[in-house]
Amino acid sequence: MPEIGAHQLEVVETLIGVGRFLVIFVAARLLAELLVRWQLPTILGELVAGVIIGASGLHLIVPPETQAAVANWALRLMGSLADVPPQLVGEVYNESFPSLQAVATLGLFALLFLTGLESDLDELVAVGAQAITVAVAGVAVPFALGTAGLMALFHVEVIPAVFAGAAMTATSIGITASVFSELKMLRSREGQIVIGAAVLDDILGIVILAVVVSIAGGGSLELGPILKLLAAAVVFVVAAIGLSRSAAPGFDWLIDRLKAPGDVVVASFVVLTLCCFAATAIGLEAALGAFAAGLILSKSNHTHAIEAAVKPVVALFATIFFVLIGTGMDLSVLNPLDPQNREGLVIAAFLLVVAILGKVVSGWTFLSKEPTNRLVVGLGMMPRGEVGLIFLGLGTQAKLLSPALEAAILLMVIGTTFLAPILLRLVLAGKSDGPDLDPLAEIPT
Repeated sequence: MPEIGAHQLEVVETLIGVGRFLVIFVAARLLAELLVRWQLPTILGELVAGVIIGASGLHLIVPPETQAAVANWALRLMGSLADVPPQLVGEVYNESFPSLQAVATLGLFALLFLTGLESDLDELVAVGAQAITVAVAGVAVPFALGTAGLMALFHVEVIPAVFAGAAMTATSIGITASVFSELKMLRSREGQIVIGAAVLDDILGIVILAVVVSIAGGGSLELGPILKLLAAAVVFVVAAIGLSRSAAPGFDWLIDRLKAPGDVVVASFVVLTLCCFAATAIGLEAALGAFAAGLILSKSNHTHAIEAAVKPVVALFATIFFVLIGTGMDLSVLNPLDPQNREGLVIAAFLLVVAILGKVVSGWTFLSKEPTNRLVVGLGMMPRGEVGLIFLGLGTQAKLLSPALEAAILLMVIGTTFLAPILLRLVLAGKSDGPDLDPLAEIPT
């Protein structure tokens, strides 16, 4: 092999870096535009884009841990442009991949920050006990049934089974809010209960996620450490809610005195990174810190300015996060013609059924003196959407899941996200209550 100069190496690194961004953004936008026209969330388009360009498709963006190789023609193309051997391109590609994953992690944190920022805690208080009951049941039932079923029926190990159960606890407030808003039902009693419960679901789900990932890192399921982590997570979230009342005015005071461009986004990310650091320092998942940072600033007078500053960051970097989830998926485990895959498909069907029933039954768990369409409440809690994909992505990064279980969780998330808007539209057809201008309708999906 001829000697490679520093300039050639720099050219290779640059071609790989910008080439990956080019492929990711073009593929994600094309698929997102397609799904938006079908009134489906853009994140599903980004995920499918990842599958197409990743290890199960064109092999253009391939995480090294999948053991799959980048397409030969792409290696040869970049090698010829930089005048280096294709094998060197492959080596540089693998060595530089963590930098892309770091950018994706930033996108995840920004997305969770935005989710916390848009969580209106007053909505939860307004519908009170009903929303709390629905949320707790919607978390407990699928978590318990999913975890126990995977262990008893499919002999899945404890930690992967617990993680899969945890992945079914989430509810996508964005998808549900957009459907209720479109049907002018967001201000209805059912809409208010679902939105309030979905806010609490986000909090409960991310607390469970933080505990499960931390336990998996330690490799043990002893009761003492679990209770300690759970208590730390609850205290962390409660403190964040408390700080939303007390710290937000201090943040506003600071912002009002800053003059340099970018003051809002930089100050917001200081709070974000500080909370991620604090969560990690006490043994929790940094994702919980990102969500807590959003809760802390949710009562700021500059909330709209923060959202406006953070949404472009989410649009860019969270896209990379969701695409990378898709690139690592091995969908060959879902091929029904291969006898070895049939158990995985059965697991996927089991998870989908439990995920649907676990949320639908939550509509019958609360007491109400007023007439309430309980089926609408249950269906409104069903879509996992971006929150379910966040769970899946963190499970993939932590290497907690087998390929079959990973694909099964993916199908569960996609299935509930596709079915919920369709079923809600069927049940709510002709039952709209008139104009509905609730700002929750603008939550991004």
